[in-house]
Amino acid sequence: MQHYNFKQFESIKRQLVGQGLGRFPHAILLAGPEGVGKQAFAENLVALLLCEAPTAALEACGQCPSCHWLNTGNHPDFRRVAPAGDEEGEEGASETVKRRGGSTLIRIDQIRELEDFVFVGSHRQGNRVVLLTEAEAMNPAAANALLKILEEPPATVYFILITSKQKNLLPTLRSRCRVIPVPLPEPMAAAEFLRVAGLGDQAMRYLTLAGGAPLKVEQWKIAGQLATIDAVVDSLTKPATDPLALAARWDGLLKNDGAFRLDHLVECVQRWLFDLALERMTGEVRYHRGWPRPKNVSALDPLTLVAAWRELLPLRRSARHPLNQLLFIETLASYTLHAINSSTR
Repeated sequence: MQHYNFKQFESIKRQLVGQGLGRFPHAILLAGPEGVGKQAFAENLVALLLCEAPTAALEACGQCPSCHWLNTGNHPDFRRVAPAGDEEGEEGASETVKRRGGSTLIRIDQIRELEDFVFVGSHRQGNRVVLLTEAEAMNPAAANALLKILEEPPATVYFILITSKQKNLLPTLRSRCRVIPVPLPEPMAAAEFLRVAGLGDQAMRYLTLAGGAPLKVEQWKIAGQLATIDAVVDSLTKPATDPLALAARWDGLLKNDGAFRLDHLVECVQRWLFDLALERMTGEVRYHRGWPRPKNVSALDPLTLVAAWRELLPLRRSARHPLNQLLFIETLASYTLHAINSSTR
């Protein structure tokens, strides 16, 4: 993965450390869409806070014992709390407090494990840092346990929380943190980043599909998902009339691409329905600029399409753990074709 550095992060970093590391807030919440580089930026802050010889430009030196331990994943004064199975969240982890038993939540026992770390002295007599990714994944008990820790943390302990769903966090927890909004990068800069990453002339097309989030596109490329995404869009541009036939096509795509999951498929369908409705109402699309459009858009009812998009929300929530994958896909195909066909005038 190439180095990711856009102007919005330069500005945010100036806000946080422009007056020196001594003014760094004890808890910050990086809040913004998925795939905009929040985690890469957070890792940069972690390295800076733990570095024993930061540069004049306030960057980690990369040479001191602390930087070495962090790079090798053995820093005693760093903890990471991340949902289990979160491959992106655990990339480059130095210390990981993992979810137990395959849970989809960050649970209270993970937060309680931080208490000794926070309230016992530092191994290096310096800063200690907790990086908590996907903060919205905390269950209420975990969130309340963290809230208690944040009430009176030691002066040299810093918390960096990351979320793409700020509204799902307790208001009291947000109030304990300095909330740092992380916007989408400027489109041309993001597209250039993706061109350098190997997407060439297709960079802007995929960037639009990802809602302007370049790291999401890069992850698609690294995981080999682009061909599958192309095939799903093609199946929606020229859908089969039989739900079972459409479901069979999607089932084949899922079986051939282990990185492309059911929730990814539901997201693709939702984006498609959203754009059909938007195109009918405004003549524009948000996600599928540069992609082939169906010929019957002018005959579709936008209200029916929006209703169908909303009906898929429960499916998306259950997509990680379906009781029967094929039945799930058939239900999704049925909803999709019903929405398109019933909205045709």
